[in-house]
Parts: sequence; C-alpha cells; structure tokens
Amino acid sequence: MGRKFTKDHEWITVDGNIGTVGISDYAQQQLGDVVYVTLTKDIGETIAKGDDAAEIESVKSVSQVFSPVSGEITEFNTAFDDEANSELINKDPYNDGWIFKIKLSDSSELDDLMDEDAYKAFIAG
Repeated sequence: MGRKFTKDHEWITVDGNIGTVGISDYAQQQLGDVVYVTLTKDIGETIAKGDDAAEIESVKSVSQVFSPVSGEITEFNTAFDDEANSELINKDPYNDGWIFKIKLSDSSELDDLMDEDAYKAFIAG
C-alpha cells in the first residue's frame, strides 16, 4: 500500500499493523514555517479515527493533526522534542517529518482514505 491521505491533509503509510502519520506537503505549505510540534495524546493511549493526536504551531497558526485511523499511539517522532527540528515538517513532511505512529485497530478504515492521485485531484479542487 502506498501513502493514503485524509481530507484534512494527513497522510499514513502502513507496515504490518503500524501506521506512520504526518501532514502532506500541501498542508505544510499552507501552514508556513513550523515552529513547534507536540503530541496531544499520550503514548499508549487509544484514540478513534478523526481524534486530534498532535498539534503543529507555525508562524501563521496552530493546527490540529487528526488521526486517519483508530488505534493505539505507539510513538512520537522524538526529533520534535527539540523545537529547532520543527522545520523537518517543512523540509521533509513525508520522511523525516513524520509525527506519530499508531497500532491500527481496524485496517478497513484505510479504505476510506484517498490514494495519492485522488488526493492530488482533491487539492487541485
């Protein structure tokens, strides 16, 4: 499975039953320079699809990051423990700039998400 996207501009890739979540390149462009990234839930906490899981503060605004799937948060990208690394979201949102990992409780939820082509069409509007 390739990268999947939500209408709120989160992405997820899945390896086994662990999903890695971040925001799209489009989203980081809209936010502008990111200055702070934090998890709003605890590691080990179970959340539902659509729940906020993280917060991104940029020079323009503060935005919630919603979970594209239900499950248990297993990891936060510790690079963001140092605010100086917040720019990873702007520089490399699909790789080094991932935000959190989640153990999926229902992989069928992935079926509701857009693939890359559908997402490109969505943001082209």
